[in-house]
Amino acid sequence: MNAQYWVEKLDLLPHPEGGCYREMYRSSERFPANALPERFGKERVFSTAIYFLLQAGEFSAFHRIKSDELWHHYDGGDLEIICIHPDGELQILILGKNSPNARPMHIVPHSTWFAARPLPDSEYALCGCTVSPGFDFADFEMAAQEDLRALFPLHADLIGALTRITDSCVTVLLT
Repeated sequence: MNAQYWVEKLDLLPHPEGGCYREMYRSSERFPANALPERFGKERVFSTAIYFLLQAGEFSAFHRIKSDELWHHYDGGDLEIICIHPDGELQILILGKNSPNARPMHIVPHSTWFAARPLPDSEYALCGCTVSPGFDFADFEMAAQEDLRALFPLHADLIGALTRITDSCVTVLLT
């Protein structure tokens, strides 16, 4: 199997942050706004889940969401998840099964800037992402390179390599 096999089998589509995806689950039940932290502002579904695929040379650009995101590895090579926590701590997680310290599952905490890319020896990485409270594009913020560099100058090289937008931070609303 290769990346194209999974793109066709799972009917994956381009994702705004890079790679391709398909939403596979969206809970029919909702948390009311008053049961959620203030950062959400309105009700959200309990949980969502997607397939997410990155091929060699692709990356998921630095972004953050208001929910915790659980990443699962399904097929292909290992994936690097680069996290910059709100306090500036850099954390690099290896998602997969082939590399030392790789794990088949990792959690990215809410409000953490993060990006992902296949490791150099990976042709592709097929993953799943589960979000709770459920993902909503209103909660998705793509990083602006210069703004993120100003916040975290120690990580300027990684930020330069893993961002796409160069003007001020934008919230992507694709509902």
